[in-house]
Amino acid sequence: MFPQGFKWGVSTAAYQIEGAVDEGGRGRSIWDTFSHESGRITNGDTGDVACDHYHRYREDVELLSGLGVDAYRFSIAWPRIQPDGKGPANAEGVAFYDRLVDALLERGIDPVATLFHWDLPQALQDEGGWFSRETAYRFGEYADLVGAALGDRVKLWITLNEPFVVTVYGHAFGMHAPGEARMLDALPTAHHQLLGHGLAVAALRGRSASPITIANNHSPVRVIGDSDADRAAGAAFDALQNRLFVEPLLGLGYPEGLQLPVREGDLDIIAAPIDALGVNYYNPTGISAPSTDELPFDMVVLDGYPMTEFGWPVVPEGLTELLTDLHTRYGRPMYVTESGCAYEAWPEDPDRIAYLSGHVEAVRTAIAKGADVRGYFVWSILDNFEWAEGYDKRFGLVHVDFDTQVRTPRASYRWYRDFIAGTR
Repeated sequence: MFPQGFKWGVSTAAYQIEGAVDEGGRGRSIWDTFSHESGRITNGDTGDVACDHYHRYREDVELLSGLGVDAYRFSIAWPRIQPDGKGPANAEGVAFYDRLVDALLERGIDPVATLFHWDLPQALQDEGGWFSRETAYRFGEYADLVGAALGDRVKLWITLNEPFVVTVYGHAFGMHAPGEARMLDALPTAHHQLLGHGLAVAALRGRSASPITIANNHSPVRVIGDSDADRAAGAAFDALQNRLFVEPLLGLGYPEGLQLPVREGDLDIIAAPIDALGVNYYNPTGISAPSTDELPFDMVVLDGYPMTEFGWPVVPEGLTELLTDLHTRYGRPMYVTESGCAYEAWPEDPDRIAYLSGHVEAVRTAIAKGADVRGYFVWSILDNFEWAEGYDKRFGLVHVDFDTQVRTPRASYRWYRDFIAGTR
């Protein structure tokens, strides 16, 4: 059984659904810039309109209510609150999230707010972005503004979403905004994000009594090969993806061997107490010894599993393994803050139903093994702008026609609704 008070939810992110990028005083983000650069996004798509959630949020809240979720995880667009990443709050931006939070509460749905889901204000990027320590301090100030506005109503705070992806895909590989390919020279962005996290935690503590976490994407390591070099590569990947963005938060410092621009007092700021770990899980990662000097490992496609349309292996038991391993390592409460799959099919989508069924069972198994898991959030309620893939990959329980903005619940929406009802 799932424990009393377990939260069933769904997740989204601002740039992926809101649209209205030039409305309400919103400033430009790095994803506005990146998506308009030729060749960056599949089919040349942008998030200019996305799901038009900015105008249609009441319709979307009704979909959430019909689903019967306990909680809705959304993100706040930093450039909608601070168009230039600094200074006073933009009243129109705050008002939008006021309306959204109040609409959720009216339907008995807990608002779960993520402060940063990758849409850094372009003005801060122009001043160095996450390579600059100053961005961490600006993030703390932004958190204080959001906490002052919403701290009495948000039920769970998430500071950062997947800082690993920001560092690796945005600054090491160049596949995401801001599109920098610096390989291991990208590591300062990891430290500055975590410094910003610690400053944000301190700011939120002064504004809200609600618990605080962070949403890290984790991936169990599958070492391909049996040489010492293969095993060393697996350990290096585990340190980068699964430990770098957790252990400093818990006062354990950085994994050995990583060179980061730590100044006196930084680790104390980063280790500001949090109330849980947020866990985003999609699949394990195959790792073998490196074939070049650029990285200490090679990433290898795992064979022998069904694949989503994103080409990701479907491995529910990997989520059980991950949750029990995190419990053994750190002994902290956890929320599964993202779990989902890309499939085009609608209105019937049996593959997504099978995916979700397997993964909620994986959570149940982890709990039976002693892991303290307190919630499960499906990615995502709506088809949306899927970053570098544009609108080509669909994760939604609800199909969105991006030409008409018509929402049509898939069979998986009804399955999740009935599953949630059956747990009560």
